Amino acid sequence: MIDTKSILIDGKSFQAVTVRLPKTTLLTVSNDRGYIMCGALDVGLLNSVLADRKIIAGRAVGVKTIEQLLAAPLESVTLEAETLGIKAGMKGTEALLKMT
Repeated sequence: MIDTKSILIDGKSFQAVTVRLPKTTLLTVSNDRGYIMCGALDVGLLNSVLADRKIIAGRAVGVKTIEQLLAAPLESVTLEAETLGIKAGMKGTEALLKMT
């Protein structure tokens, strides 16, 4: 099952997506510029193989809901996200606001 919903963070609009799969759930929150995602995101791949795409993204691990993803500290971020001041340890909501 796939659930999508629009959410507001400090008046800024984002799209939250939950994909329920057997034995796991994929979570993302994004806007037109970048996104945060659950532990399924491979930041290393984005920084190496897909580096030319300059993807702005962050990863949080151990989260099971969109609310947890927004509140959790990011475990890792892409190099492009770092150029915006997004850092590992930053809460998901804080990182998303830097993507606006």
